[in-house]
Amino acid sequence: MIYLFFSILIATTLFVVFKYFGIYKVDILKAIFINYIVAFSLGFAFAEREFSFAEIPSQPWFVGALFLGALFVAIFFVMAMTAQRNGVSAASVAGKMSVVIPVVFGVFLYNESVTFLKVIGIIIALIAVYLASVKEEKVDSKKAGLLFPILLFLGSGTIDTTLKYVEVMFVPKSDVSIFSGSLFGIAAIFSLFVLLIQSIKKREAFGFKNVIAGIALGIPNYFSIVFLIKALQTEGFESSTLFTINNVGVVVLSTLVGILIFKEQFSIKNKIGVALAILGIVIVALA
Repeated sequence: MIYLFFSILIATTLFVVFKYFGIYKVDILKAIFINYIVAFSLGFAFAEREFSFAEIPSQPWFVGALFLGALFVAIFFVMAMTAQRNGVSAASVAGKMSVVIPVVFGVFLYNESVTFLKVIGIIIALIAVYLASVKEEKVDSKKAGLLFPILLFLGSGTIDTTLKYVEVMFVPKSDVSIFSGSLFGIAAIFSLFVLLIQSIKKREAFGFKNVIAGIALGIPNYFSIVFLIKALQTEGFESSTLFTINNVGVVVLSTLVGILIFKEQFSIKNKIGVALAILGIVIVALA
């Protein structure tokens, strides 16, 4: 339970860091690249065992790390496009509602328990995520379309599902940091390619501000993945329960941080959403 608590807390820190990116006009792509370098470095600095870089491609979890690293970068761009075309609220809802994908896979792939109470709790949690995340935004729905929100929903759910599958099948407890560092290193390589393409189109200085921002993002980003994996490895904790509590917990805590620190508007829908989220977490935890 302590790993899950830290996963929620640190994932919420990412929300705060991204908020400050907007305030200080940080170049997100450059900061994301530095973030991956930092997370990659931390993964190997905190390695649970001695290893050599040459052995990484031969590890059973390497293909999973390769897939996840590429997907991290792809979903980042899909998220950005969703926010631009459909609004930040739509991006937030699509990303968080994707929790239904790993929950369904957990039930069918790992024969996790399905009780009436758990189903009710998950349904309440999904409704809560929508109500807590939705904001009043004027968006031309015909022009925006549903392609990017759907891709974000599927991509985010695929990341969580793949992470669980690779963790269960291939990642021993002694390889959590090495696996995490590897997937961030792969993500760094993919994001570097994107940066190089961007630099061909538009040459500009990297900027010290973007480096500092990337470091500020990379540290909590690394630990959020590590604590989530360690929570998934906790015996007696089903992934359908864990992902529901984790995602809804992040939504609730992020909403409260937005209100208390950034003075964001808090509608009646948001208040109902937070209340339902707490109820949903309690029901799922007790189911």
